[in-house]
Formats: sequence, structure tokens, C-alpha cells
Amino acid sequence: MKRWQYILGGLALVLIVIQFIPTDLPAASNDNAGDIIKSGLVSQDVSILLKTSCYSCHSNETEYPWYSYVAPSSWLVSRDVRVARDELNFSRWQDYDQRRMISKLDDIATEVGEGHMPMPIYTLMHPSAKLSDAQRELIIA
Repeated sequence: MKRWQYILGGLALVLIVIQFIPTDLPAASNDNAGDIIKSGLVSQDVSILLKTSCYSCHSNETEYPWYSYVAPSSWLVSRDVRVARDELNFSRWQDYDQRRMISKLDDIATEVGEGHMPMPIYTLMHPSAKLSDAQRELIIA
């Protein structure tokens, strides 16, 4: 019994200590002049879907939930948002050249169409981000 108390106490101590390791969450901003929605490329319906299901990771308009500030989940959120923005950032859409825009649109259609996006782990924590088949078709179109 005493052994388990030491193990649980050690784990609790580790969880407390790691809270002091700084997490460098990517900056969030709502002032994004090059945003895909501002470009007029997407309809109102698609823009709502993008905001609900994609923008938390694939834009500068990330709204960080409470667990984004608690280690070790904060490290995962930080990494995931950085990787997602590097792959596709809707806030910087107009910075892409035309060839890259077409490539990104093709990638979006593939990822959304095959059900890879939004990621299942994300929709587990954010059920409102889950897309129906009709919503997927709307984005693809």
C-alpha cells in the first residue's frame, strides 16, 4: 500500500512541476487582412463551416480552450497548431501564389472528403466541429 502512495505522490509532484515549464502557444489574432473569407473565394455557408471546424488550428484566430494552458496537453496543442498553420493557414491565404492556392484547395478536398479533417481527436473534444456528409460535400464543392 505504501508503495502506491509513493508512486501516486511522485506522479502528482511531476504534474505540478511540469506546469512551470513554459508553453509557447502560437499567437492568436483576429486582424487578418489576407484571410480566405475576406478574399470572397468561399460562400457564407462554407465560411461558417471553416470557422467552426478548421480555424482553431488552421488560422491565426485560434481560440485556446482551458486545457491549452495545462501541461502536458498544452505541449500537444502548441505543436498541433504550429504544424497545422505551417501546412495551411487560412489567415494567410492571400500570401499564397495561385499555384499553391490551387494545390491547397485540392488538399482540402481530399482531406475533408476522406474524413481525415477535422481530426477525430479534435472532434472528440469539440463535437460541434464534426462535419456531416452534406457539410463535407459543401466544402469540397
